[in-house]
Amino acid sequence: YIIILCLSNRTEENNVWEPSQARKLGPYFHDGRRRIDYVLTYTVQKPVSMSPTSSGSFVRGLRQSLSRSLRRSTSSAQDDPENASELGCQEDVKRVRREEFEDNLMEMGLELEKDEGTKIPGVGFLKIHAPWDILCREAEFMKLKMPTKKVCPIMIIIQLMKNHNFFNKMTKPLQPNVEDSKMETIKHLSYPFSREKQHLFDLSDKDSFFNSKNRSLIVHGVLKRTKCVRGKHNVGLISLLGNGVYTSAYPLHDVSNTSLLLYDEWARYSIFYKYQPIGLIRKYFGEKVGLYFAWLGVYTQMLIPASIVGVIVFLYGCATLDDNIPSMEICDPRNNITMCPLCDRVCNYWKLVAACGTARASHLFDNSATVFFSIFMALWATMFMEHWKRRQMRLNYIWDLTTFEEEEVSGHPRAEYEFRTMQKSVRVDSRRERRGKPKKKVSHHFFASTVKLTCTDRMPAYMTTLVMMCFMICATFVVVLGVVLYRIAIMTALQLTQTPATNVRATVKTTAAIINLIIIIILDEVYGALARWLTVPKTDKSFEERLIIKSFILKFLNSFTPIVYLAFFRGRLVGRPGSYIYVLSSFRMEECAHAGCLMELCIQLCITMLGKQLIQNNLFEIGIPKLKKMLRRRKTGMDTQEEELEKKLRRHEKDHFLGPFIGLSPEYMEMIMQFGMVTLFVASFPLAPLFALLNNVIEIRLDAKKFVKELRRPLAARAKNIGIWYTLLRGISKVAVIVNAFVISFTSDFIPRLVYQYMYSPDGTLHGFVDHQLSFFNVSHFRPGTEPLEPMLGNQKVEVCRYKDYRDSPWSDTPYDFSREFWCILAARLAFVIVFQNVVMLMSDFVDWLIPDIPKEINVQMQKERTLFVEMFMKEEQGKRILWNNQGESPCQPRSTHPLSDYLCTRLDT
Repeated sequence: YIIILCLSNRTEENNVWEPSQARKLGPYFHDGRRRIDYVLTYTVQKPVSMSPTSSGSFVRGLRQSLSRSLRRSTSSAQDDPENASELGCQEDVKRVRREEFEDNLMEMGLELEKDEGTKIPGVGFLKIHAPWDILCREAEFMKLKMPTKKVCPIMIIIQLMKNHNFFNKMTKPLQPNVEDSKMETIKHLSYPFSREKQHLFDLSDKDSFFNSKNRSLIVHGVLKRTKCVRGKHNVGLISLLGNGVYTSAYPLHDVSNTSLLLYDEWARYSIFYKYQPIGLIRKYFGEKVGLYFAWLGVYTQMLIPASIVGVIVFLYGCATLDDNIPSMEICDPRNNITMCPLCDRVCNYWKLVAACGTARASHLFDNSATVFFSIFMALWATMFMEHWKRRQMRLNYIWDLTTFEEEEVSGHPRAEYEFRTMQKSVRVDSRRERRGKPKKKVSHHFFASTVKLTCTDRMPAYMTTLVMMCFMICATFVVVLGVVLYRIAIMTALQLTQTPATNVRATVKTTAAIINLIIIIILDEVYGALARWLTVPKTDKSFEERLIIKSFILKFLNSFTPIVYLAFFRGRLVGRPGSYIYVLSSFRMEECAHAGCLMELCIQLCITMLGKQLIQNNLFEIGIPKLKKMLRRRKTGMDTQEEELEKKLRRHEKDHFLGPFIGLSPEYMEMIMQFGMVTLFVASFPLAPLFALLNNVIEIRLDAKKFVKELRRPLAARAKNIGIWYTLLRGISKVAVIVNAFVISFTSDFIPRLVYQYMYSPDGTLHGFVDHQLSFFNVSHFRPGTEPLEPMLGNQKVEVCRYKDYRDSPWSDTPYDFSREFWCILAARLAFVIVFQNVVMLMSDFVDWLIPDIPKEINVQMQKERTLFVEMFMKEEQGKRILWNNQGESPCQPRSTHPLSDYLCTRLDT
């Protein structure tokens, strides 16, 4: 049934206007005239009459959407039988609070309509409409900038169209077919809305002056300021949602041409090659969502040159594969080099020629072009950040955000913070009662500002956060150690089966990388939930920032700890034959292949990057929602009649079954991790930008479809930048320079090859480099119990074997000590790190200084707009002066409320 709280529907009585079927099912009140600007849902505990359709499995499926909100109260009733009798009383308390809150909303001027129909049993809808006078009042209070009648030519666009006419014609097929994507040569000047200056704005069509985005934003502001004050504590909408008085709050999707255009020109995979309609996205979803997709578009575009250069570097490695002297020497069977066993006892001696395949594959990623690509990617990261800053500034100008300042709304604490302050108030009152003192009365209106959590109150939460963060970081290191032990154990087991050495290494590398990937994906979900549980600040902004920092630290360590181990620790904590380092007294630390650990690092990066993109994007974001939907349909057994009933649901009822919008943090976090994969270890995997580009092309359309079709419409939040994410990007780009310097210097053989070529090579080439980096070991010096079971290799008994290290020979005065070559190479490696880091940092800072953050034309255009504003107000004040002079009044009375008007008035008097 329908309960109208503010204005009753008199359509049927007066027969003045009958709403169409589209308006009946659209985002309108029951009268078909007033638009629904916001919806609150709540639980209805009244029994519903059972019809053949409603008593079917479809209704049971619909009831499942309420299970989460009722789970807490149901579990408490099961734990204590007395609580079950109190559930009805709790529902009465919720109903009273709803009535009080709704009365306060009507006092604020909002119009309400309750819908507790039978299409969705157990769910009640409170539909909210803001009339024109309330919209004007709140827009003035919120200082919303609205377009005025005054227009200004955008000289930037005019000049761009003149200079790039041919380019515009070439890119016309890539532009979306929407009006907002076309470059307009004029712009309506925007000014904070004022009821006293309504003549400045075009109010010919009041229904469209405030679009659905602004209307929902205004209503949300009213909802946040409205409080319930009858109870002991002063609570708002956020607390009412947290306590289950209301189950959800959301604006409705627009059924106009905007949403259809967004789907046709943005959310379809077949138009992956087109630009995004950023202006239309901002118009529908707000500036915060618009900035995310604009940033994602800039990042994807900048990946194109990085992908091209990465492919060229990879092709260079393929082209020079047959000319690489070290790999040719390894693959030459005439070099009869016997290598020491890879494990104790069960592993036999082996010939160096067995590492031919690994050596050739390593050259694809470990060649002279790697250094150039690392420098290029460092400069690319700087260019990307500068390009985004300029793009962001242009969007701020176009969207009138240049003067917008984000402020902490201290008067609207989060529900968790309010709950903790209430708990503190109860504890204080209890202590005062025990001491025989009267309760301290706290004003309802100033409760949130008078009762605050001190450092003593926060200390348990701080200690819990610190302990849990340290515990999860230690858990990450333990997982890495477990994978290391797995590799050692599997390699030893495969050696017992007489498997060829090449197959053993390939099997161990691939399976270990897949296990790492699975653990990373699982721990990512665990860390995300844990970070949210550990974060309880006062306001939404501080909550978001602290949650991002905690999640980033945990997920970054989870994703990159295995990679850091492969790059910088594996093969360096081994020891030497006869004096190996053991883990847990029995596991000998694993060694790198003869060509180095760069190939294994590349495999780990490739599997982790592709696996996370494939599983998290395709499985989590596409597969799981479709699987749940399919299982729900099978479980409920929906027939054709019930599907027809679902089609007859109204707009607010359909949006109720969409997924809730949980923010942009998961989307940003996914891209930040990808940015780390692209920049941090790009020296070992030059194809990373290409894989990231291919993923992002799909990711844009996937996110677009999710926002348009699968999620409730998010609140149109205003923002002028991407916030803390930019700081994280800057930090990763700086760390990437240092990491790539160490990868080139210590993980690859680039520095040893240079040192040998220019210091030890007799002919200035790399001939003899393989023999130069191998040391000798006398097999009689094996520790007892570690020598191989088979002392023969072929028909010859092995007396001396070789291993990769720079140590003195066993017949020298200092056997097995680090040789002179080792210290020369170490010095060269450290020198390369210092020079590379400083040179690249200097080049990056120079590029940062060379490119201004704010484009010059934007500054000129903003100055021109200010001049036009002054001219407009001067004409207005001159008109008022003439009018007042004709009426015999003073043109400057103290009723002016704008400082610019006061200034102009003073100028007119003088």
